[in-house]
Amino acid sequence: MIVTSANSKTLSELDRPNSYIGKAVPRPNLERLMQGRGLYVSDIELPRMAHVAFLRSPHAHAKIKGIEVTEARRLTGVVAIVTGKELAAVITPWVGVLSHLKGLKSAPQHAIAIDRVCWQGEAVAAVVATSRAVAEDAVDIVQVQYEELDAVTDMRTALDPEPPVIHASLGDNLAFERNLDAGTVDAAFADSDSVVEADFIFGRHTGVTLEPRSVVADWNAAEERLTIYQGTQAPHMVQNIAALHLRLEEAQVRVVCKDVGGSFGIKVHIYADEMATYALSKLLRRPIKFVADRVESFNTDIHARDHRCKGRIGVKRDGTIMAFEIDDLTGIGPYSMYPRTSAIEANQVVNLVGGPYVTRNYRARARAVFQNKNVMCQYRAVGHPIACSVTEGLVDLAAAKIGMDPVEIRRRNLIADDAYPCASPSGLRFELLSHHAAMNRLIKMMDYDGLRAEQAALRSKNIHRGIGIASFIEVTNPSAGFYGVGGARISSQDGVAVRLDAQGSVICQTSITEQGQGSESLTAQIVGSVLGVSLERVRVILDDTDNTPYGGGTWASRGAGIGGEAALQAAKILRKNVLDVAAAILQSSPAELDIVNNAVVNASDGSSRIDLRELARIVYFRPDTLPPGIQPELMATRHFVPREYPFAFTNGVQASWLEVDTDTGFVRLLRHWVVEDCGTIINPQLVDEQIRGGVVQGLGAALFEKCIYDERGQLTNANMADYLVPMSGEMPDIDVGHVVSPTLETELGAKGAGEAGTAGAAAAVANAVNDALTPFGAIITEIPLTPQVILTALGRI
Repeated sequence: MIVTSANSKTLSELDRPNSYIGKAVPRPNLERLMQGRGLYVSDIELPRMAHVAFLRSPHAHAKIKGIEVTEARRLTGVVAIVTGKELAAVITPWVGVLSHLKGLKSAPQHAIAIDRVCWQGEAVAAVVATSRAVAEDAVDIVQVQYEELDAVTDMRTALDPEPPVIHASLGDNLAFERNLDAGTVDAAFADSDSVVEADFIFGRHTGVTLEPRSVVADWNAAEERLTIYQGTQAPHMVQNIAALHLRLEEAQVRVVCKDVGGSFGIKVHIYADEMATYALSKLLRRPIKFVADRVESFNTDIHARDHRCKGRIGVKRDGTIMAFEIDDLTGIGPYSMYPRTSAIEANQVVNLVGGPYVTRNYRARARAVFQNKNVMCQYRAVGHPIACSVTEGLVDLAAAKIGMDPVEIRRRNLIADDAYPCASPSGLRFELLSHHAAMNRLIKMMDYDGLRAEQAALRSKNIHRGIGIASFIEVTNPSAGFYGVGGARISSQDGVAVRLDAQGSVICQTSITEQGQGSESLTAQIVGSVLGVSLERVRVILDDTDNTPYGGGTWASRGAGIGGEAALQAAKILRKNVLDVAAAILQSSPAELDIVNNAVVNASDGSSRIDLRELARIVYFRPDTLPPGIQPELMATRHFVPREYPFAFTNGVQASWLEVDTDTGFVRLLRHWVVEDCGTIINPQLVDEQIRGGVVQGLGAALFEKCIYDERGQLTNANMADYLVPMSGEMPDIDVGHVVSPTLETELGAKGAGEAGTAGAAAAVANAVNDALTPFGAIITEIPLTPQVILTALGRI
């Protein structure tokens, strides 16, 4: 069920006969993928292609004293062994900073380490061979002499005088700090009837994409042009950065992104081993393929969410929230990731804590520190799960302190649905949200009162079930104010070119990318709806910088809201052009005509006048029959970028119903509910499955996933046996509902939905576990909620 807000608007261009907007239609790429016809980077084979395997440091921090490659070079099939110093002559280093994040610093990073390694897994040499197997055999023969150095592993002591400074040129291990003080925080706490404090701990984890990071780089010396085949979320960003650091013009680099087996933000960054692969192709003048294995993925794919956050909330007896205060500390690894930087997540935590609530009093500090662990950076729902878990955890603790129901305290403090536009204490501007409508919808969906009664009855039988609620806001449709303002060459616009081909079908070229979320489908649905063309006659081309308009790609839930609007506007222009030429052919006026079911029809009665196939035949092959002065243009290109608001915020609320076995510490998820507001819904099935997928990732963070390091900076569980991910057997039914509040900044009205599920899932589960443990007086503010954590809180171990 979809609840439409009072502020929703009519989409005149899309509210037409046979519109596909709001319909669950099959994906255009479904049959191809189901038949095993997908084309992934691993499938690409090129003439003279060689394979690269990287020799990676076993130490978290060490000097490279020498590399001996003589024996390895003798191995049959070895093409070259390249060190960092040799590769540095081909590709320049980079520094991951943004100018608008004041004080953010990082050291230059090379494609392959030259003098020193800063985390276990950093590459120290590249072995290129005729096969991956030969390259790996040669890697085992290369001898490296290291001088192991003390490693900085605990972010809590990284700023103390005793630990070494990882990069001496930076002066200390502080990468970034942000302080915010809004309202009258001290006075608000003093005026509170109750103040609750808690330390929230979040386990570092990673994306575990089904397809690992992969790239084929092909330098054509004759054309002086590099073609990069890569599973990436942002092809034009890769093109720009590869050209910059290889000292090429952008026109000398082409990026092709075929099918991608999941991304979740993992594949939106620039990695050192990928940069090394580009450079190796240029150096060796032949195609080079790199496909990470699973251990490499765990050690080099960005990690996320390693935070320790002290939180405080003040409330009145009537439930009024007076103030929030947080002090967030996060370890980001030895470098700030390039080009999006590793400070964005901490910055987002500051921005988003307390976001759904009315209080104006908010103080925050966030610090990001360097450490000798793998680099941390953006992953699905950047900062949102941290901010939501801290906010909603504090709200639940405050409700318990004053004896108020968790839903009631939220209803008394959530921003009213008629209070928009408004701003948060951190400066976020909200155009239109629907917290109360979403909460009302959720309570009805889950039968909240019925569950409370069932919970009470089961407790008398020593069965401990809990209900957890978590309201959230989500950043989508980012403008240039997110990255461009800080100097990062990451486009905030997207472009779409639409043309009618010679047989009356539609070709649509778009700059957004497809990693399984449905970009191809939503683009076809929008274009088909505007043009009155059936979906089987719309072909969408994505992910090729030579053949698509310039754009940002897919990240931060921007595909529908930005790319979709560009598709809408391009299709509108093409529709006008088609009707103009149809009017000339039919001796009518464009206003009297429409396009429905692949034909131009009378707008008044829907009677068919000319099929698009026939119109295209005339335009392309018999233009001599057209009236004088008519020059048909059956192609249109439009770009779109948000301007009025820096972001299109979405919102929602989640609930978890679970059971805790207090003897074993195991948690059994019974049911999960989500109500979210992503504006105009283009394909309900795709939106719901995106949300469910996001919830599953959030549940993984809540109960299973954690990258475990020892005191020497060794990742101890870099495999699928020891790093736990949620499987189908652990997942509950996930019910999804919607409230629709379209953004007025676009005609389409779509916001993002891809990260909403992840944003609030962990917070809902944590609150539900604490609710289940109420009879024991145990409070847990740490995830993942492993049996060990739960039994420790219960005093059982």
